[in-house]
Amino acid sequence: MLQLCFLGQVASRVARMVFEKAPTEMPEASLGRRLIALMIDWTMSRLIAGLLNPYLFINSDFSTLFIFFIEVAFFTIIFQASAGQRILGIKVVTWPDQRRVTPKKIVIRTLLICLVIPAVFTKEGQPLHNYLTQSQTIKTI
Repeated sequence: MLQLCFLGQVASRVARMVFEKAPTEMPEASLGRRLIALMIDWTMSRLIAGLLNPYLFINSDFSTLFIFFIEVAFFTIIFQASAGQRILGIKVVTWPDQRRVTPKKIVIRTLLICLVIPAVFTKEGQPLHNYLTQSQTIKTI
């Protein structure tokens, strides 16, 4: 009985420690880091399209964009980051609470990236594709 009482006290202390502190916000990823991740993703998509092009796709540059869309959307839904972002320690989370982004918003965000919407910034300096999907990229390393 004494052991159960002791375990109950420890559990309540642990619960208070976990819930008393607010989660710390991770810093936003820099523009340079995000551009390098984009170049890594595009290069990987170009190489895959080059390998698959004679067999699955008609010879066009659209195949690279299609593979890029699939790769970025799939990896971001599963891992919260595309392959290039994972290599550079970047994660895609919601803004401002930094939680997991829903798959629907990730697909919309990836479509906006494919339409080159990230080149447009808001007054606060936030990329438009992040603003429209209420997401942000944070640095995890």
